[in-house]
Amino acid sequence: MIDEVRIVEVGPRDGLQNISEPISTVQKKTYIDMLSEAGCSEIEVTSFVSPKWVPQLADAKDISASIQRNEHTTYTALVPNKKGLEAAMESGYRSVAIFTAASETFSQKNTNGSIEQNFERFEEMMPILEDNEIRVRAYISACWVCPYEGD
Repeated sequence: MIDEVRIVEVGPRDGLQNISEPISTVQKKTYIDMLSEAGCSEIEVTSFVSPKWVPQLADAKDISASIQRNEHTTYTALVPNKKGLEAAMESGYRSVAIFTAASETFSQKNTNGSIEQNFERFEEMMPILEDNEIRVRAYISACWVCPYEGD
């Protein structure tokens, strides 16, 4: 039996990343600060990805610097690779999420790389994460259904 369940609020990153209308950094900051004030124990704030692919998250460094951090909340950033990890570390994150997929098609469309390439990226990042004592959470997307391949 599981003794503990951890709920991570991913709305500021996952919920906003595909919205086509620009959302200001101030609006994102307000949203994240309200989640913190409401008692969320962990919030995935943003992702350090290319603004070319995810324009809504182009302000990752700015939003990370502007949020009101409190000691009761863990703030996390999604990082696709070493470059993203370095940017997250520069922005003060002590917790990150890494990701791959169970489907090659999903992996290619989401990470611009194969599942194998994602694991190679993880291998490159893990020593840095360990050396800096940064907590890691891993995603495996499309575990049950792939939106591109089906079941």
